[in-house]
Amino acid sequence: MHQDENIGELAAELRVALGQIFRRVRAEHGFPMGQGAALGALDREGPQSISDLAAGAKMRPQSMAQTVKELEESGYVERRPDPHDGRSVLFAVTAQGRERLRALRAARAAHIADIIAERLTPGECAELRAAVRLIGRLADPAR
Repeated sequence: MHQDENIGELAAELRVALGQIFRRVRAEHGFPMGQGAALGALDREGPQSISDLAAGAKMRPQSMAQTVKELEESGYVERRPDPHDGRSVLFAVTAQGRERLRALRAARAAHIADIIAERLTPGECAELRAAVRLIGRLADPAR
């Protein structure tokens, strides 16, 4: 690993830029952040308890319980008995929830694609592609 005196500045700029993109896309395709995070976690990781979802999202269990209640009322998640503990309940994504996630992800990707096409040249798109690979390496917990 190399030391670059400007790494801290680069990290701050990356955080700000990504944050602006995420906030803009979220605002354009409104779905409450907590609900999206919970639904995405259930989709990626499978059925979970409220406490596991809360821990993963770094939320209080009471807040996650409200979030999951709203998702359940919308038909996006369903309760299932915990196969390892009959007294506990797990929550899982429904087919309707998966479809909502798919549509939301597609809309967000299309929105970002429109911004890229509008603002970047083909050469800049190639630079961005390389940068995305690097960002992916930063995001990979195995590295």
